[in-house]
Amino acid sequence: MLTLLHIDSSPLLNKSISRTLSAEFVSVWQAKNPGSRVVRRDLAALDIPPIDEQWIQAAFCDPALRSASQQTQLALSDQLIAELIEADEIVIGVPMHNFSPPAKVKLWIDQIVRVGKTYAQKDGKRVGLLSGRTVHAFVASGGEYLPDSPAEKFDFVSPYLRTIFTYMGIDQVHVNSAGGTAAILFGNVSREAFLQPHFAAIGARSERPLVNAQSQLQ
Repeated sequence: MLTLLHIDSSPLLNKSISRTLSAEFVSVWQAKNPGSRVVRRDLAALDIPPIDEQWIQAAFCDPALRSASQQTQLALSDQLIAELIEADEIVIGVPMHNFSPPAKVKLWIDQIVRVGKTYAQKDGKRVGLLSGRTVHAFVASGGEYLPDSPAEKFDFVSPYLRTIFTYMGIDQVHVNSAGGTAAILFGNVSREAFLQPHFAAIGARSERPLVNAQSQLQ
């Protein structure tokens, strides 16, 4: 059974463009993969503590020597990592806040990028442990940060997401930008008109042929 991990992070909830796009992706994915499983994770609704000295000590301690307290420290991290390991594909909706991801996304990343779990050191080299998976990220931003444009240098979301997931061994990372959402706020375009080409792109992607057993949507 294929499993899709569906992650959202926008605090805008029903008004969020990134949430709307990730939900559309899920709908199309489920239609393409009947009988599949979707695991939902809403970062905006999750209490994710920042890592501290105790967390770091627990994470780098020999697992066989961890105390009960240290195991409790890592319980949320273990759960979030397990969701990634169980997933064949991951879709994540991310709004741009001040040119970067929301704080909840960074807190989530700090919990999942963990030695011995999502990456390891082998023969003196770092190796990602989550290969064979595909990430589809939908990044919504008020402005437009198109490739090769003067504004591209202000987009710290797309390269960051690609770097983090690749670091964990995921070599299929597709970042889909939905820039220019401010036009909706100012009444220059309707929400429906803004979303239409993005919905069309999601539908077109679902028609691509099977690439491997782990991912049907490339």
